[in-house]
Amino acid sequence: MRVYFMGIGGTAMGNAALLARAAGHEVLGADVGVYPPMSTVLASAGIVFHEGYDPDRLEQLKPDLVVIGNAMSRGNPEVEWLLDTRSLPFTSLPALLAEQVLKGRRNLVIAGTHGKTTTTALTAFLLRQNGRDPGFLIGGVPLDPPVGNHLGSPEDPFVIEGDEYDSAFFDKRSKFIHYAPHIAVLNNLEFDHADIFRDLADVQRTFLHLARIVPRNGWIVLNGDDDNLRSLGPLGWTRVVRVGTGDGNDLKISNFRENRSEASFNLHWKGKVWREVRWNQPGIFNARNASMAALAAGLALHPDDPTKLNLDALARFRGVKRRQELLVDTPRLRVIEDFGHHPTALVETLRSLRNRYPGTLLTAVFEPRSNTARTKVLQAGFTRALALADEVFIGAVSRPDKLKEEERFDVEAVIQHLGMQGVTAHTALTNDDLLNALVAVVMKPQAQPQLVVFFTNGSFDGIIARFVTAAGQ
Repeated sequence: MRVYFMGIGGTAMGNAALLARAAGHEVLGADVGVYPPMSTVLASAGIVFHEGYDPDRLEQLKPDLVVIGNAMSRGNPEVEWLLDTRSLPFTSLPALLAEQVLKGRRNLVIAGTHGKTTTTALTAFLLRQNGRDPGFLIGGVPLDPPVGNHLGSPEDPFVIEGDEYDSAFFDKRSKFIHYAPHIAVLNNLEFDHADIFRDLADVQRTFLHLARIVPRNGWIVLNGDDDNLRSLGPLGWTRVVRVGTGDGNDLKISNFRENRSEASFNLHWKGKVWREVRWNQPGIFNARNASMAALAAGLALHPDDPTKLNLDALARFRGVKRRQELLVDTPRLRVIEDFGHHPTALVETLRSLRNRYPGTLLTAVFEPRSNTARTKVLQAGFTRALALADEVFIGAVSRPDKLKEEERFDVEAVIQHLGMQGVTAHTALTNDDLLNALVAVVMKPQAQPQLVVFFTNGSFDGIIARFVTAAGQ
C-alpha cells in the first residue's frame, strides 16, 4: 500500500511513517519546514518528503491512503482537494495506528502532561533490556532505544506515547482514546493545550475517558502524588497501582539526590525494597518517569511480582534528544536544549540545573511557541518559572498575527515582572536579533561559569545551533 503522510515532519507522524515503511508499505509525504532531527531520520530511511502542500502533486502520486496529521486544518490546499474530490481515502494518525499496528496487541499507553516521551522510551528500553522484543512508537528521537519506532514481536507488548491532543480536524477526540490500553500510565495532569481544552476539568474528562477503556484485567499506573489525577476518583473497574514520593503509594520513591555527575533514588514496592537506582538523568521528574516506566514494564512481564524486572539497564539509559540535552560542555560554558513549553517543565528543569551546577550563572532562553505558550493563559506561570534563572532571554512570539493582541503572550509584561524580582531579562523583535544579543552578553568574560538553557518545542529559527557554533569560536 502506498501511504501519504500530511505533516510527516512531526515526531509522531515521522515515527509512524517509519513504522509503516517497516511494515512493508511504500511511504511518502509532505510538510513545511522540516528540521532535524526528524528530517535526518526520514532521509536516512529513504522516505521521500516534499516541501509544502500541492493538490496537483497529490493527485499525480495517487496514494492508496492519506494520513492527515492533527496540525492540518481546513484551508490547507491538500485537505480542501481531498474533501472536494473524495477521490482518495483518508484517515487520522491515531486511527491508522489503531487499525494497522495496535489491534490485537497488549498496549502500554504512556500519558501525562509532562514526561510522555521520556517515559515511553524508558518503558521500551527496559522491556528490551529484559530480553523482550516490544513494539514501540515514541514521539521524539530517543538515544535509548536507538530508534523511535519498532514493530516488535506480536507476542510482546506495544509501548506508545499517549498524547491527549486531538486526533485530526475531523476527529476531536484525544489521540490516546484510539490506543486500546492494557496498561495506562497516567504520569501527571495539568491544564495545557488551551486551543483544545476549555479548562482543567476538560483535560481531566479526557483522561478519565482513557481510564474507562482499560480492561478489568489491565492496570492503571497512576502518579499518586498528583492532586489532579487523584480527583479522577477510585477507578474501580480495573486494577490501580500508585507511584510517588508520599506515603500510601504502592511504589514509593525515596532518598532522591543529585549532583553534577549522577542522580540516585530508592524504590520500595509494597513496603519492601526493590532497589537503589543510580543513573545520569537529571531531576526528580526523571526519577518519577523511570519509576512509572519500571512498574509498567514490570507488570507487563511479571504481573504477580513486577519487581522481577531487572533495572540494571537504567544506569545506561542516555535519554531523548532535546530533553535536557547537553550541547556544549566546557569549564566556562555549558549549553543545554530542552523541549520545555509548560511552566512546570521549566520549573523542574531549572531547579535540577541549580542542584547540578551550583555556583553557575544560569541563563534561560525561552521561545513562546506552542499553541498555549504563545498566549496569556499560562503567562503568570512562565513568569514564576523564569524567575528561577539569573538572566532571561525571551524570543519572538510565534505566529503573533494569528492571535488578538489581548490574547497574545505579553513579553514586555513578563520582562517587567522579572525585573521587579531582580532578574535581568531581554527580548528582540526577531530571533536573529535575540541571538546577537545573547552572544554579546554570554561571551563577555565572567567570574563564574555559565549555563545557557534553551526552552522551545520547535526550531527556535535555528538560533540554538548557531549559538553553539559561536560558543565554540
